Amino acid sequence: MAKHWADFQYEIYLRGMKGAVPRLPTDLSRLEELTERRLGPGPVGYVAGSAGTGSTAAANRAALDRRRIVPRMLRDVAERDLSVEVLGRSLPAPLALAPVGVLSLMHPDAEPAAARAAAAQGVPYILSSASSTPMEEVAAAMGDAERWFQLYWAKDREVTRSFLQRAKAAGFTALFVTLDTPLLAWRPRDLDQAYLPFLHGVGTANYFTDPAFTAGLAKPVHEDPDAAVLHFVGMFADPGKTWPDLEFLRENWDGPIVLKGVLHPQDALLAAEAGMDGVVVSNHGGRQVAGSVAAADALPRVAEAARDRLTVLFDSGIHTGDDIVKALALGAKSVLVGRPYAYGLGLDGQAGVEHVIRCLLAEFDLTLALSGHSRPGSLTADDLLEESA
Repeated sequence: MAKHWADFQYEIYLRGMKGAVPRLPTDLSRLEELTERRLGPGPVGYVAGSAGTGSTAAANRAALDRRRIVPRMLRDVAERDLSVEVLGRSLPAPLALAPVGVLSLMHPDAEPAAARAAAAQGVPYILSSASSTPMEEVAAAMGDAERWFQLYWAKDREVTRSFLQRAKAAGFTALFVTLDTPLLAWRPRDLDQAYLPFLHGVGTANYFTDPAFTAGLAKPVHEDPDAAVLHFVGMFADPGKTWPDLEFLRENWDGPIVLKGVLHPQDALLAAEAGMDGVVVSNHGGRQVAGSVAAADALPRVAEAARDRLTVLFDSGIHTGDDIVKALALGAKSVLVGRPYAYGLGLDGQAGVEHVIRCLLAEFDLTLALSGHSRPGSLTADDLLEESA
């Protein structure tokens, strides 16, 4: 019998019989405000902030809210199976933790805490290149649990090659290549605080422990940290990359490769032609292109272009269980959740991340069932009604 994630609500109610209430809200939209009260404006701004006026982040939310679920009645939903197969891996639910960098800003346990939470709940954890903790330590915290690695594609080929070798050796099974950050966007919340964590040597752990990276330094990192930071800044991103460069990644990674940041159907076709395995329809949570198309508005066209050729995943705006239902109905195979789990981490460490995962999947399970579905794969665009903008 498949796990019923919805049982989490009864667990909460039964604890209430003994006077216990959840440590964090079950309405995950409240977490950002609570985190802002708990942590300083610099760290929270880096996670919560968006490009420009925040119009793209707002559009992401509006695009999901504009689509309304049309429930169906008298369908047998007594037994649900939320499991899906993604990139050749069997997952208990269509959810993974998105790559969020610099998690030490949120909690001292940082990436290992989030990774342990994902492992405990059986969902994949995607580690950012820009983590506060070396990838090997994060992998060790997860045991045999499913883990994927996100690559910020450095100018230095040898550093990129080294990252891929290290990730494979540490048991990361899929590679997620972020394409939408060849440059940092204009982000007023960070600019107003004059705060970029990398310049303080935070979020650079994978680089500062990498032999190919340190080979380019005149002195060890601890002897001249400022020089190490400057070396990092000079290679972190490369706006000169083009589609033929993907061949290098394919030559140096023998597992699935997923391109993150695809919003145009033609880019999905180019990804398929380049031999990629999947795409993430994402606008980086509104952090890169101000005025960008909302991710949920881009999803149907990308999913249609990628049909039978690529695995389509989705992020940018997932905050609730019904958001997951809508993304799957629009063509995604699974979703990635980012900011909500980062807030959960900031508020309550590993337990906070597990709370976010369990809330999302309980609400997803219930919304799926109450809409007349017993498995994610039965959702289609016919299950949604789009309100006029």
